Amino acid sequence: MSRARTQFTCDACGAQLPKWAGQCPDCGAWNTLRESAAPARATGRGSTAPIGDARVRRLDDVSLEDTPRTTTGMSELDRVLGGGLVPGSVILIGGDPGIGKSTLLLQMLAALLPRLPGLYVSGEESLEQVHMRAQRLGLAAGDLAVLAETCVERVLALAASHSPGLIVVDSVQTVFSEQLTSAPGSVSQLRESAAMLVRHAKASGTALVLVGHVTKEGVIAGPRVLEHMVDTVLYFQDEQTSRYRVIRAVKNRFGAVNELGVFAMTDRGLREVANPSAIFLSRHEQPVPGSVVTVTREGNRPLLVEVQALVDASHLHNPRRLTLGPDANRLAMLLAVLHRHGGITLGDQDVFVNVVGGMRVNETGIDLAVLLAVLSSFRDRPLPTDLVVFGELGLAGEIRPVPGGEERLREAAKHGFTQAIVPQGNAPKSGRGIAGLTVTGVGRLAEALDALP
Repeated sequence: MSRARTQFTCDACGAQLPKWAGQCPDCGAWNTLRESAAPARATGRGSTAPIGDARVRRLDDVSLEDTPRTTTGMSELDRVLGGGLVPGSVILIGGDPGIGKSTLLLQMLAALLPRLPGLYVSGEESLEQVHMRAQRLGLAAGDLAVLAETCVERVLALAASHSPGLIVVDSVQTVFSEQLTSAPGSVSQLRESAAMLVRHAKASGTALVLVGHVTKEGVIAGPRVLEHMVDTVLYFQDEQTSRYRVIRAVKNRFGAVNELGVFAMTDRGLREVANPSAIFLSRHEQPVPGSVVTVTREGNRPLLVEVQALVDASHLHNPRRLTLGPDANRLAMLLAVLHRHGGITLGDQDVFVNVVGGMRVNETGIDLAVLLAVLSSFRDRPLPTDLVVFGELGLAGEIRPVPGGEERLREAAKHGFTQAIVPQGNAPKSGRGIAGLTVTGVGRLAEALDALP
């Protein structure tokens, strides 16, 4: 009788090895190799599977019918999804524990209940706990189908008999397949269970939402192949102590990536924030040094944020450069540009930069606002409260245009700003100005410094 073959799979990256090792050679993680049964070797030399209806087609012959979407009743969530739920789509949502993933999905299921019957599969909570949450949120979800089950085969069997239009699995790390001997949450279980759920969604046209745990680094736990298998990957962000929740799309096959949805956590659940710019602006009663308002872009949405800077004499051999929101390495580069092309040195000063509201800004369009906020704090000279600034700064001291300049200016004008310093390439052409907004276009850092009121 032949001996059963085994293999070792890394819990961190999914690499498979024929023997155990203390460190995974692929990702470098320690003590993450777990033993599992190896799949049987194929005995045939070629594929004997029937071709069926598969055939090669010309791209022009493929129908381009509009994909029907079902709105969730939450405009911020629809924005991130690209317009709503697509039949047969698979969505993976991750976030820190307690940030509101289950609350958001329960609210979505309750809002969709009259139009799209859903099934909530709870692998971590009892049905009594789910019912208590629905009552606490005041949801009319009495007809919602719920299931406390972790075996993926039984989940799919019950889903096939009830034929829901939407299935929510909370969470994918708790489900397991009886075909494997490894524990739930392992790499092999995650990969196989997710694959079975995805196949069911594609075959039946049922929208599927998977809730994923995150690691201490903030990424979804398990092999990266899990994110490749799904159509959309969403991340809940912001600290648990903050009232606001930000949901981002980092992958979306049915819409734009980097879209942003903003919610506020209340005692009645998550509520949409109709005007996200308001939560990222302090609106000081009097002008204060080191504060500049800029317009960033999240997906297709222009968003006003306030950049604050504090410059103080340093008593350390190496002055500190700390940021909350912008990139710390880019701040060091911008300070070097300010010294080289602006003639202002901050080598003996501590520089702290913060974006109000804990907003993480990754785009380079806030470069000019960061420098002007630093300069305002260094000179102890406040800038006007009705001034908005944006632009990317190059190492040669040039100010480059940023995408969506006109939309950013219109967003600023809508919130009452009357002055703007922007790259020359983003300044409105003659005869196409924005009502109520005086725009100053600059091409070099020296011009921006001279344009300050």
